[in-house]
Amino acid sequence: MKLEQTKIASYLNTKVSVLNRIEPFFQAPFHSHPELELVYVKESFGKRIIGNSVMPFEPGDMVFLGSDIPHVWLNDEKYYQGIEDLRANSIVVYFHKDIFGPTFYELKETQKINELFFQAGKGISIIGKTNKQIAKKLEKLVAKKDFEVIVGLFEILSILSESQDTIYINDEIYSLMQKDSKVDRLSEVFQYVNKNYKKNISLEEIAAVANMTRTSFCRMFRVKTKKNFVDYLHEIRISNACKLLLETDKSMSEIAYECGYKTASNFNKLFKKVKGITPSDFKNNAKVSFATDYKD
Repeated sequence: MKLEQTKIASYLNTKVSVLNRIEPFFQAPFHSHPELELVYVKESFGKRIIGNSVMPFEPGDMVFLGSDIPHVWLNDEKYYQGIEDLRANSIVVYFHKDIFGPTFYELKETQKINELFFQAGKGISIIGKTNKQIAKKLEKLVAKKDFEVIVGLFEILSILSESQDTIYINDEIYSLMQKDSKVDRLSEVFQYVNKNYKKNISLEEIAAVANMTRTSFCRMFRVKTKKNFVDYLHEIRISNACKLLLETDKSMSEIAYECGYKTASNFNKLFKKVKGITPSDFKNNAKVSFATDYKD
C-alpha cells in the first residue's frame, strides 16, 4: 500500500465538508492531504495508522489531524467478510486552513487556534468530557447548511483550543520532509496479518511482505509499535477469538484452530497471557455480565 496524496477540497468541490459516512468498512487508502481533518468514529473497530503511530480504535475514538499527515483506518478482518450487522459509521470534517484568511491568524484573540493547528501536525487524540461534548456538536453539525457550518466548526475549534482532554498521537510535528517508507510497510504488514492470521506467519514471511530483512523488520516493528511482531500476532488472534467466544457456540478446539492455534492447550496458554484469564472464564464472565445487564 503506497501513500496517496490527495486534495479533499478539489474532490468535494468545497473547502469545508461535513460527512456522515456509513460504509461496510473504512475504504479510504493510506493517504495524506493538505486539509485539516476531524474524525469521530461512531461504529467499528480495528487499527489506525497516523504518522508513525499505530493504535487500536473503537467506537468513540476521535482525532484531529493537521495538514499532510499520512493516515488510514484499517478495520478488523471480520469487516471484510460481508457480515451484515457490521459497519463503519463515522462523522468526518475536512477544512482548509485558509478559509479564515491570513488576517484572522494575526489576531491576538486567535493565537490559541493558531497553536491548535500547529500541534495538530502531531495528530491529536480527543478524550474525556471534550470528546463527548464535541461528539454532540458533530451530530448537529451534520444537519447544518451554508454559513451555519462555519459557525459550528469554529465553535468546535474554540472548544478544542481550550481543552486539556487531548493526547498527542506523535512526538513530533509531521511534515512532508519526514515521509517514511516504513509507515507504508507497516500498512502492508497490518493488512497481511488481518487477512492471514489464521495460518502460521513466520518472521521471514512477514519481513518479505515489508520488503525487509528479518532483523531489520523486527527492529523497525518494535520501534514503531513498542512490541514485537509475535506478540502483535497473538493479540490479533486472541481478539478474534474473543468475538467467536461471545458470538458462537463453537468448541475451544474449533476456535483455537480458526484463530491460528494448532492445539487447544496452546490457545488456552496464550489467551491467558494476553487477557489475564482463560477462554472459558472469559466466556462465562461475559454470560454473567449479560444476564446482570438484562435483569437490570
